[in-house]
Amino acid sequence: MYSTPKQLFSTSVCAPSASLPSLSKLHLLSSSQLCESLSNMRQLYAPQPSALPSKLFLPTRKHRQLIHDASVPDSGYASAEEEECECEEEQEHVASSGDDDRLDILRADPLERAFVIKWLTSFIARSDAWVSTDDIEEKEADRRTDAVETATKLLSAFLSNDQEEEEDCSITRSFKFATQTQGGTVVGVELNDAPLSNEDHTCVGLQSWASSVVLSERICADPARFSLSSPTRADRSPLRILELGAGTGLLSIVVARLFSSTSVSPSIFATDYHPDVLLNLHANIFNNFPSFVPAPISVHRLDWECPDYVAPMDQPFDLILGADVIYHPDHARWIKSCVERLLLRPNTPNDSLSAGGVFWLVIALRIGGRHEGMFHTVEDIFPDAHSSLMRTQLGSNHADWQLAVLEKVELGKLKGLGRADERGYLLFKIGWVPC
Repeated sequence: MYSTPKQLFSTSVCAPSASLPSLSKLHLLSSSQLCESLSNMRQLYAPQPSALPSKLFLPTRKHRQLIHDASVPDSGYASAEEEECECEEEQEHVASSGDDDRLDILRADPLERAFVIKWLTSFIARSDAWVSTDDIEEKEADRRTDAVETATKLLSAFLSNDQEEEEDCSITRSFKFATQTQGGTVVGVELNDAPLSNEDHTCVGLQSWASSVVLSERICADPARFSLSSPTRADRSPLRILELGAGTGLLSIVVARLFSSTSVSPSIFATDYHPDVLLNLHANIFNNFPSFVPAPISVHRLDWECPDYVAPMDQPFDLILGADVIYHPDHARWIKSCVERLLLRPNTPNDSLSAGGVFWLVIALRIGGRHEGMFHTVEDIFPDAHSSLMRTQLGSNHADWQLAVLEKVELGKLKGLGRADERGYLLFKIGWVPC
């Protein structure tokens, strides 16, 4: 805390890139030093309204010559034009609109914002060792825990604000994925990302999320691993493929592209819930397959909480895909119920694979915000097939089946892709095991 408004105001003008402590020396910093830095950031980027005096007296500098035009306030960065002043004279002046302009420009500086986000992300990632240092008192440990929580809230606020700014208008995004099929050609996809609604969280599918890009890349690199070496079953009937929470349709379009030159195509069904998402999904499929009649992907509404299993949801699917579809604690439970009903079971009359169908699910590992740790809900709902209890059940003679995690892989971020609060992704392979 700062004792006077004068000190608070002058400190907030300081550029974060010049004032934040180096994290390479984090082990040497106390909680009070970190809290001071966090307080400065909060005052600069999220100032709280307060009853400040009508007149603030600030130190100002006089330069022998004009460095910048008077109409463009200095952002705080050094300029090659600047020369050292031989003398500086501090005078007290009433804070004017020029000071406010300087603060506004510093707040809007994209380099400073990027620096702060990177600093907060790195600090949170290293905070465990800093909080659990052996030679500190319990009160200091508590203060350090509070500092980490404050940093997490600040990072979440930054990301929320940046997301709102990025979602003001629709954009067309182009993706290219290398594939080992079709002679090593490239699968290209163009998607329209539409603005999100601030009032309706169910329209998140209007934008393409990094997890779907990560899974698309892996599918193209090794289609056989995802049961996509052929568009048909053993009996020559088309594979039935379902995408849950398809959003902009990236996964469905990528799979359809893989088989665009084959004589037989799989039956692909892309589902979502929000009407605006479904409308944008239709448009993306048409834009990627303008000459296909009918389109290789059909679009359907599916409410995970209250699903309606009418055609085409009345028949099982060989493959189910989902990318970043868990953003509420109930979603994993709802999705499991749907997959239990929709995924092809082993040893049924329609079975073409001895192990039945497979559900591939990828979810972002987020380090802050309301979606932090959401992957745990998946682990809680779907048991691990390799646990001791499951191994015991696998050795028993049971007539029924249950869904379990057959494989779990942590994937790293791709360069330049994903939100700053994503440290990576978890890919789950979920299938049937005896129970």
